[in-house]
Amino acid sequence: MKDITLHPCFNEKAKHTQARVHLPVAPKCNIQCAYCNRKYDCVNESRPGVTSTVLSPMQAVYYLKALSAKMDNISVVGIAGPGDPFANAVETVTTLEILKNEFPDIIFCLSTNGLELAPHIDKITELGVTHVTLTINSLNVDTLAKIYSWVRYQRRVYRGKEGATILLEQQLACIPLLKAKGIIVKINTVVCPGINDQEVEALAQKVAELGADTMNCIPIYPTENTRFEYMEEPSKASMKELKTKVAKQIRPMAHCARCRADAAGLLGKDSTEAMDMIGQFSTMVINRGEGRTRVGVATQEGLLVNLHLGEALKLYIFEQSHNGYHFVETRNTPPQGGGSERWKTLADKTLIDCQAVLVGGVGETPMRVLQENGIKVIRMNGLIDAGLDAVYRNIPIPTLCKSEFSGCSSSCRCDSASLSE
Repeated sequence: MKDITLHPCFNEKAKHTQARVHLPVAPKCNIQCAYCNRKYDCVNESRPGVTSTVLSPMQAVYYLKALSAKMDNISVVGIAGPGDPFANAVETVTTLEILKNEFPDIIFCLSTNGLELAPHIDKITELGVTHVTLTINSLNVDTLAKIYSWVRYQRRVYRGKEGATILLEQQLACIPLLKAKGIIVKINTVVCPGINDQEVEALAQKVAELGADTMNCIPIYPTENTRFEYMEEPSKASMKELKTKVAKQIRPMAHCARCRADAAGLLGKDSTEAMDMIGQFSTMVINRGEGRTRVGVATQEGLLVNLHLGEALKLYIFEQSHNGYHFVETRNTPPQGGGSERWKTLADKTLIDCQAVLVGGVGETPMRVLQENGIKVIRMNGLIDAGLDAVYRNIPIPTLCKSEFSGCSSSCRCDSASLSE
């Protein structure tokens, strides 16, 4: 049974005894902040967006297992970048799914800008996430336009006030959605003197009205090669005054350590042993099929396997449940073109949690790349359930469903000169 009072970031008493671990499985970001430079291999900096390495979901699980054997006081596992967890939703969710089985009593938390959080709230609730931190820097879109260079939302890039408006709308909408699921919400605000420091109290009032539990005001950390690199860090006196104003609206957090994306250990006292260990796991070769429980399907309508892999613009994802098979979601396939790299991206990203893919046809190159990455490729035509029976129950595919595919349509871009039939 999880004891959420043991989260050191949300309970100051726990920070002296309880350790937290951040797993850096989310390298991509969907916004560009004027104060952020997601530079790697900088062990002397302690700030969000920095990590010494990036781990795959399975590498992260093995790292946590090894770290837990050396540190018996880990109460919290978080994903906080170095990008945004939901710009890397597949990696984030896959990591949490595996950890839920391996560490059922540990506290799960996420730190996000909130832009692409809403569609995943039901899922993270199901996976046991109890704490979410949202970084919101102002209610004024003119101010936000100064802080964010661009916002990438639903595969489009927005700039200026347009991007700021989209980001703010998504952020504010997430707070009541999270609270409706019983998730504890913390708001992070990066205080930038002359930019948003006069707007923080109004923001505190608004997020409190929406149900947020606490607010953390973080002084900007001037970072090289960013637009705000020459901005002066706010003084301790001005931060104290600001937190006093915030306290009138919402409970302030007073013990933030500006943690890295690969932080491990007690808050403010990161473990040097963990820093040494994590690099070893970033180069660890994992059995590519391990931890994959789902199946991708090339289908036009979600009932039949009836598309060649090269012409499928999206794949339907299924998994086995206690009462049959469960449709999870659809996922876009990588853009056509690019040769082997397209199929490697398909394996590493789109199908990262899939043990097999059901297709009406497939070329030699994608067949080889997917199999090398531990994904079984099943060629067939007919009911999806027949293919899922073959994967999960080892039932042979009926003869009538076996693929007789012999060539690509004119719309197919399988990047292979010949087919594997």
